[in-house]
Amino acid sequence: MKTYNFFLLIAILIIFCNCAVIRPGEAGVKQTLGKFSNKVSTQGTILYNPFISKVIKESTQTNNIKLILSLPSKEGLSVNSEISILYRLQQDKIPTVLENLGQGYESIITSIFRSASSDVCAQFFAKDMHSGMRAKIEDEIKSKMTVNLQKQGDGIELIAVLMKSIQLPRGLAGSIERKLQAEQDAMRMEFVIQQAKLEANRKIIDAEGERDAQKILSEGLTQEIIKIRTIEAFNELSRSNNSKVIITDGKTPLLIETDD
Repeated sequence: MKTYNFFLLIAILIIFCNCAVIRPGEAGVKQTLGKFSNKVSTQGTILYNPFISKVIKESTQTNNIKLILSLPSKEGLSVNSEISILYRLQQDKIPTVLENLGQGYESIITSIFRSASSDVCAQFFAKDMHSGMRAKIEDEIKSKMTVNLQKQGDGIELIAVLMKSIQLPRGLAGSIERKLQAEQDAMRMEFVIQQAKLEANRKIIDAEGERDAQKILSEGLTQEIIKIRTIEAFNELSRSNNSKVIITDGKTPLLIETDD
């Protein structure tokens, strides 16, 4: 009889109790008769009555919502872009998120992004989305989304809004490429001109140095020095074994070499 009662108790526990396993990177919240518990469980098991309760598991890791949208620009063009919205649920506020937004909160994040991105991108030109202004656009979209999400309740942390694979209208893309090419050509020509100016300045400096050297040399050649140099030249010639014809006026030598 005791054995029978024991097995009956086990059967009742099996029928009225069940368990959910919470893995790393997850958090579980028990919902009983439609009401969420304020207790958030992580990495373990949760016992619950399957007839009146259930356990909802949500990721606490960084999640990525990917979208491909056509964004409006200030001049009225449409710019296609691949978007990544990085967000994370705040662990202690998961019950609040589930109560206010439900498990379909990603669709709400997406709707808020569509509205925020349209408002922000309409203030910028299409070329800005393809330049260094992209980071500013991303930050403004994120800020506007954060404000709109807080109106829906706390619990969702926006990490980043990333605009990837920007595709400008064909005509505008060609114009931007031509402009960039023209800017590069202008920079290259400016470099060539600068190099030419430097080379011209170098030649001027060399010429001025040569002129100054000749001036100093000519100023140092007095008549007395010329006479001394002439005598030294005659002395050197007198010691030479080669036969030479010397035509001179007695002041400066003029040498004519002859064959040996």
